[in-house]
Amino acid sequence: MTKPDGRRPDTPLLDTVTTPVDLRRLQPVQLRQLADELRAEMIDAVSVTGGHLGAGLGVVELTVALHYVFDTPDDKLIWDVGHQAYPHKILTGRRDRIRTLRQGGGLSGFTRRAESDYDPFGAAHSSTSISAALGFATASRLSGKPGKAIAVIGDGAMSAGMAYEAMNNAHSAGNRLIVILNDNDMSIAPPVGALSAYLARLISSGTFISVREGLRKIARRMPRPLHIAARKADEFARGLATGGTLFEELGFYYVGPVDGHNLDHLLPVLENVRDATEGPILVHVVTKKGKGYAPAEAADDKYHGVVKFDVITGTQAKAPPGPPSYTKVFAQALVDEATRDDKIVAITAAMPSGTGLDLFEKSFPDRTFDVGIAEQHAVTFAAGLAAQGYRPFCAIYSTFLQRAYDQVVHDVAIQNLPVRFGIDRAGLVGADGATHAGSFDIAYLATLPNMVVMAAADESELVHMVHTMALHDSGPIAVRYPRGSGVGLALPETPQRLEIGKGRIVREGKKIALLSLGTRLGEAEAAAAKLDAMGLSTTVADMRFAKPLDLDLVRKLAANHELLITIEEGAIGGFGAHVLTIASDEGLTDAGLKIRTLRLPDVFQDHDKPEAQYAEAHLDAEGIVEAALTALRHNSVKVSGIARA
Repeated sequence: MTKPDGRRPDTPLLDTVTTPVDLRRLQPVQLRQLADELRAEMIDAVSVTGGHLGAGLGVVELTVALHYVFDTPDDKLIWDVGHQAYPHKILTGRRDRIRTLRQGGGLSGFTRRAESDYDPFGAAHSSTSISAALGFATASRLSGKPGKAIAVIGDGAMSAGMAYEAMNNAHSAGNRLIVILNDNDMSIAPPVGALSAYLARLISSGTFISVREGLRKIARRMPRPLHIAARKADEFARGLATGGTLFEELGFYYVGPVDGHNLDHLLPVLENVRDATEGPILVHVVTKKGKGYAPAEAADDKYHGVVKFDVITGTQAKAPPGPPSYTKVFAQALVDEATRDDKIVAITAAMPSGTGLDLFEKSFPDRTFDVGIAEQHAVTFAAGLAAQGYRPFCAIYSTFLQRAYDQVVHDVAIQNLPVRFGIDRAGLVGADGATHAGSFDIAYLATLPNMVVMAAADESELVHMVHTMALHDSGPIAVRYPRGSGVGLALPETPQRLEIGKGRIVREGKKIALLSLGTRLGEAEAAAAKLDAMGLSTTVADMRFAKPLDLDLVRKLAANHELLITIEEGAIGGFGAHVLTIASDEGLTDAGLKIRTLRLPDVFQDHDKPEAQYAEAHLDAEGIVEAALTALRHNSVKVSGIARA
């Protein structure tokens, strides 16, 4: 741990390890010290950078053991989600950069192929590891190359159907595939102790497996009824002792549970599994989130993801008082609506606190449904509720709703069912980077018939939009809102029902019209003030709806301005594309009207501070002004402090 005088922790053994090759030169008795030093280094680094803490602390010993036993990177180690991989990064040549985590130009907070050969597969979403590992293992088998593929997946990720789809097909990889089930919630594990450790070592031993395989060969020569009975007896006996019957039914050889913090238990089991000839194999490892750091052990929910904190006390840095987050505004508005309407129910996919629905659940526990990491199910479940006259609100991050797109199309939009989508984290997300940026929801939703897509410009508008959604029974409707805090407006005491497909003018001008969708409205107003100061009279419109578009407003602005600029925090193909389509269909540009679209660039933007990301995307006031000047063929170099190279 960081010392009271602020110096970094002493890590003499860790200082000798740059890559797993160095790690594998150590003696097993040295690994306990190495794990302790690795844990201290991770805590100190995250106290500086912020990021995911509890999950990484829980897998320190497992990380050391895996790199010690397996020949990484030739053996492929694939971390599900990747937020627990900070210790892995420290041991794989990135310790010198670990204090750049989640910062511009620094290390990603997740695994990333471009960073290291030790990251064979990038991940920041859940439940992909077994499928990817199966691909690696099968490719090695087909090419005749050596090497195992090891997937480390948390018990929470096992709530996603994709994990079981992969396991159902894992037989094709044979013994090249190993799945480590990191059970960090004790959710499916019996007590772990000396007996379970002994059983794990026994059933993973080469002797046991070879004897069992011999008996299986004999059983296969028996008449079919006896063969089936013998197989069932074997599975039942081992399932009774270890609890792994489910995984055996999916075709895995189950080993465990094993204490994931006891290296004396972990190492022999992993060595046995590495050398096993039967497979695929699942090793059930029990760990504790936040292990080794008392504040994180005591409150693993508060220390799952952290901002900068004091290592000695565990106190996290507090943001200065300010407006509530959009997430909280949405949740409170939904609570208010549900108080007035007992048909309103709320659905989350394993993100109750992230979406604010933990607040809803306190008021309406019987009307709150956490379906686990199962967005596809969440959407179709909501569709069923809607078909029965309920008013379901699905609160899902933009980047996670992508998983359920077929259900949005097939089960909701085609049937025109009034499912309400609260799309959190819409737009850029700063330190979490491209994997969590809500870049595509405008494009993938606004292209659908029957869908209504709104974007809140501020927290007051968000309250009105939640009310509008609650009253909208004629089809599906969505509102998108960003990560972070509102702009400081007072929340309306009485929400208004917005007219579907109607925007509003917030600033009148004559030459340039800025058509803003969502929370870039403030930057559009700042840009308009700059343009006005240059003698370029500028209108600002808050369009409110990406679909249906306010056609009357677009026509009016086109008729009375020389230049229209659309502004959205979304990818190409969204709001701006719809405006261009209307302009083309109605010939709005025939009279010389110029139209420009400002949107997210056609790249996956790296993690950085939000203001840097907006500047890169030219979605700040300076970028808007520059676009206007360029479109009007003004010399932008003359505008001091505005133009960018």
